[in-house]
Amino acid sequence: HPAELFMGDTGSLAIGATLAVVALMTGQWLLLPVVGFVFMAEAVSVILQVGYFKLTGGKRLFKMSPLHHHFELLGWSETHVTQRFWLIGILTAMLGIALALI
Repeated sequence: HPAELFMGDTGSLAIGATLAVVALMTGQWLLLPVVGFVFMAEAVSVILQVGYFKLTGGKRLFKMSPLHHHFELLGWSETHVTQRFWLIGILTAMLGIALALI
């Protein structure tokens, strides 16, 4: 089922700031890219798309960016994309926790 409610900038910025503060307070700031892999992949896909577009004179690296739109254009449903990103997010969060405990 399509989402009826989307998180806005206020909510996402608050969650990001909380994660950053906790990482800094615990000295685990190097693990932020691991824990936030999905969010970084989304942001990096936009940067890569824009850079590639400018360097190649209009060619695209992805069908569309951010990355989740690329997968939607490949035929994945919103639910499928969301489930996959959640799964990757959970796995990278577990990896981050495991690395923090080492």
